Amino acid sequence: MEIKTVAIENPNDLNIIIGHSHFIKTVEDVYEAMVNSVPGVKFGVAFCEASDVCLVRYTGTDDELVELAKKNAFNLSTGHAFIVIMKDIFPINVLSAIKRVPEVCRIFCATANPVEVIVAETDQGRGILGVIDGFASRGIETEDDITARKGLLRAIGYKQ
Repeated sequence: MEIKTVAIENPNDLNIIIGHSHFIKTVEDVYEAMVNSVPGVKFGVAFCEASDVCLVRYTGTDDELVELAKKNAFNLSTGHAFIVIMKDIFPINVLSAIKRVPEVCRIFCATANPVEVIVAETDQGRGILGVIDGFASRGIETEDDITARKGLLRAIGYKQ
């Protein structure tokens, strides 16, 4: 077995969700979850099929985001993984809906941080062991940091 990391290409610091699923209809069901959660949502989703012809399946509402999702999924080529790349929304707006998709098994990350996916490869194929989401902690927040955190959440409309 070989263990490697695959960096997710995300040139515009877009929000992404990486997950694991179990069925070819993932792209259609995640599409429905996205468009039913946020009217006019801009996103691309790609899914690594792990049986039969083993294609990267894809859909979305924005051609650039679809292309980026396809490219990242193919670079991963990890069985039954999916990636959603979205613009002008946060994962919190769609994450619950995606988790309710019957074939979704797990979510590895939902972030706009740089992401590296830890991949194991055997003679059979490839699988995700985990992700590195962002950077290591640099310290513990101070009272000023707490005030700034609370201010940010209120400024972007997530707290009152």
